[in-house]
Amino acid sequence: MSKAPPRASWNVIAFATAAAVIGLAALVAVGKATGQVLLIPPLAASAALVYGAPALPLAQPRSVVGGQLLSAITGFVVLAVAGSSVWSAAVAGGLALGVMMIARTPHSPAAATAVIVAATAPDALVFLPLLALASVILVAVGAAAGRVKAQAAYPAYWW
Repeated sequence: MSKAPPRASWNVIAFATAAAVIGLAALVAVGKATGQVLLIPPLAASAALVYGAPALPLAQPRSVVGGQLLSAITGFVVLAVAGSSVWSAAVAGGLALGVMMIARTPHSPAAATAVIVAATAPDALVFLPLLALASVILVAVGAAAGRVKAQAAYPAYWW
Protein backbone atom coordinates (compact mmCIF):
# COMPACT_ATOMS: atom_id res chain seq x y z
CA MET A 1 0.00 0.00 0.00
CA SER A 2 1.24 3.48 -0.86
CA LYS A 3 2.43 5.86 1.83
CA ALA A 4 1.33 8.83 -0.27
CA PRO A 5 -1.31 11.04 1.33
CA PRO A 6 -4.89 10.42 0.29
CA ARG A 7 -6.21 12.21 -2.78
CA ALA A 8 -8.04 15.45 -2.07
CA SER A 9 -11.78 15.52 -2.65
CA TRP A 10 -12.94 16.17 -6.19
CA ASN A 11 -14.34 19.55 -5.04
CA VAL A 12 -10.93 20.62 -3.72
CA ILE A 13 -9.18 19.38 -6.88
CA ALA A 14 -11.63 21.19 -9.15
CA PHE A 15 -11.46 24.39 -7.12
CA ALA A 16 -7.64 24.41 -6.96
CA THR A 17 -7.44 23.75 -10.69
CA ALA A 18 -9.89 26.54 -11.47
CA ALA A 19 -8.00 28.96 -9.19
CA ALA A 20 -4.72 28.08 -10.93
CA VAL A 21 -6.25 28.70 -14.35
CA ILE A 22 -7.67 32.03 -13.16
CA GLY A 23 -4.40 33.13 -11.56
CA LEU A 24 -2.25 32.21 -14.55
CA ALA A 25 -4.76 33.65 -17.02
CA ALA A 26 -4.69 36.89 -14.99
CA LEU A 27 -0.92 37.02 -15.56
CA VAL A 28 -1.47 36.62 -19.29
CA ALA A 29 -4.22 39.29 -19.33
CA VAL A 30 -2.10 41.82 -17.45
CA GLY A 31 0.84 40.95 -19.67
CA LYS A 32 -1.22 41.54 -22.81
CA ALA A 33 -2.54 44.84 -21.41
CA THR A 34 0.98 46.06 -20.60
CA GLY A 35 2.72 44.57 -23.62
CA GLN A 36 5.01 42.60 -21.30
CA VAL A 37 5.41 38.92 -20.45
CA LEU A 38 4.32 38.13 -16.90
CA LEU A 39 3.82 34.39 -17.23
CA ILE A 40 7.17 32.65 -16.85
CA PRO A 41 7.52 28.96 -15.92
CA PRO A 42 8.54 29.51 -12.28
CA LEU A 43 5.30 31.43 -11.72
CA ALA A 44 3.26 28.46 -12.95
CA ALA A 45 5.08 26.41 -10.29
CA SER A 46 4.30 29.15 -7.74
CA ALA A 47 0.63 28.89 -8.70
CA ALA A 48 0.72 25.14 -8.12
CA LEU A 49 1.91 25.76 -4.56
CA VAL A 50 -0.44 28.65 -3.79
CA TYR A 51 -3.56 26.93 -5.11
CA GLY A 52 -2.69 23.26 -4.64
CA ALA A 53 -0.95 23.37 -1.27
CA PRO A 54 -2.08 26.64 0.33
CA ALA A 55 -1.11 25.64 3.87
CA LEU A 56 2.56 24.99 3.10
CA PRO A 57 5.15 27.56 4.19
CA LEU A 58 6.43 27.56 0.58
CA ALA A 59 3.03 28.88 -0.56
CA GLN A 60 2.67 31.80 1.85
CA PRO A 61 2.80 35.39 0.54
CA ARG A 62 6.09 36.12 2.31
CA SER A 63 7.70 33.20 0.51
CA VAL A 64 6.04 33.68 -2.87
CA VAL A 65 6.76 37.40 -3.24
CA GLY A 66 9.92 37.56 -1.14
CA GLY A 67 11.39 34.35 -2.50
CA GLN A 68 10.78 35.35 -6.10
CA LEU A 69 12.25 38.83 -5.68
CA LEU A 70 15.27 37.74 -3.63
CA SER A 71 16.03 34.96 -6.09
CA ALA A 72 15.78 37.32 -9.06
CA ILE A 73 18.10 39.77 -7.32
CA THR A 74 20.49 36.90 -6.64
CA GLY A 75 20.37 36.07 -10.34
CA PHE A 76 21.16 39.68 -11.25
CA VAL A 77 24.11 39.77 -8.83
CA VAL A 78 25.54 36.57 -10.32
CA LEU A 79 24.90 37.96 -13.79
CA ALA A 80 26.83 41.15 -12.93
CA VAL A 81 29.76 39.19 -11.50
CA ALA A 82 29.99 36.22 -13.86
CA GLY A 83 28.01 37.13 -16.97
CA SER A 84 25.33 35.06 -18.62
CA SER A 85 26.08 31.36 -19.07
CA VAL A 86 24.77 27.99 -18.06
CA TRP A 87 27.45 27.92 -15.36
CA SER A 88 26.38 31.24 -13.86
CA ALA A 89 22.74 30.13 -14.11
CA ALA A 90 23.56 27.02 -12.07
CA VAL A 91 25.38 29.09 -9.46
CA ALA A 92 22.50 31.59 -9.31
CA GLY A 93 19.94 28.83 -8.75
CA GLY A 94 22.00 27.31 -5.96
CA LEU A 95 22.78 30.63 -4.28
CA ALA A 96 19.10 31.59 -4.45
CA LEU A 97 18.30 28.68 -2.16
CA GLY A 98 20.75 29.96 0.45
CA VAL A 99 19.45 33.52 0.19
CA MET A 100 15.86 32.37 0.63
CA MET A 101 16.79 30.23 3.62
CA ILE A 102 18.61 33.14 5.29
CA ALA A 103 15.63 35.43 4.66
CA ARG A 104 13.10 32.79 5.76
CA THR A 105 11.32 33.03 2.41
CA PRO A 106 11.52 29.45 1.09
CA HIS A 107 9.91 29.11 -2.31
CA SER A 108 11.33 26.39 -4.53
CA PRO A 109 10.03 27.79 -7.85
CA ALA A 110 11.99 30.98 -7.19
CA ALA A 111 15.32 29.18 -7.62
CA ALA A 112 14.29 28.72 -11.25
CA THR A 113 13.72 32.47 -11.50
CA ALA A 114 17.37 33.04 -10.54
CA VAL A 115 18.38 30.56 -13.24
CA ILE A 116 16.27 32.38 -15.84
CA VAL A 117 17.80 35.74 -14.91
CA ALA A 118 21.38 34.50 -15.12
CA ALA A 119 20.71 32.58 -18.33
CA THR A 120 18.78 35.25 -20.23
CA ALA A 121 20.05 38.58 -18.81
CA PRO A 122 16.76 40.51 -18.81
CA ASP A 123 16.60 44.22 -18.03
CA ALA A 124 16.40 44.41 -14.22
CA LEU A 125 14.38 47.64 -14.27
CA VAL A 126 11.68 45.88 -16.29
CA PHE A 127 11.96 42.33 -14.93
CA LEU A 128 11.83 43.04 -11.18
CA PRO A 129 8.65 45.18 -11.14
CA LEU A 130 6.90 42.73 -13.46
CA LEU A 131 7.95 39.79 -11.28
CA ALA A 132 6.69 41.60 -8.17
CA LEU A 133 3.38 42.37 -9.88
CA ALA A 134 2.95 38.80 -11.09
CA SER A 135 3.74 37.38 -7.64
CA VAL A 136 1.26 39.73 -5.98
CA ILE A 137 -1.43 38.76 -8.52
CA LEU A 138 -0.94 35.05 -7.74
CA VAL A 139 -1.17 35.76 -4.00
CA ALA A 140 -4.24 37.97 -4.44
CA VAL A 141 -6.07 35.29 -6.43
CA GLY A 142 -5.01 32.77 -3.76
CA ALA A 143 -6.36 35.01 -1.00
CA ALA A 144 -9.66 35.41 -2.85
CA ALA A 145 -9.85 31.66 -3.43
CA GLY A 146 -9.07 31.06 0.24
CA ARG A 147 -12.30 32.80 1.17
CA VAL A 148 -14.35 30.08 -0.51
CA LYS A 149 -15.19 27.08 1.65
CA ALA A 150 -14.09 24.49 -0.95
CA GLN A 151 -10.47 25.58 -0.48
CA ALA A 152 -8.22 25.70 2.57
CA ALA A 153 -7.92 29.15 4.09
CA TYR A 154 -5.14 31.15 2.46
CA PRO A 155 -2.87 32.62 3.50
CA ALA A 156 -1.93 30.95 6.75
CA TYR A 157 0.13 34.11 7.43
CA TRP A 158 1.07 37.16 5.43
CA TRP A 159 4.48 38.03 6.75
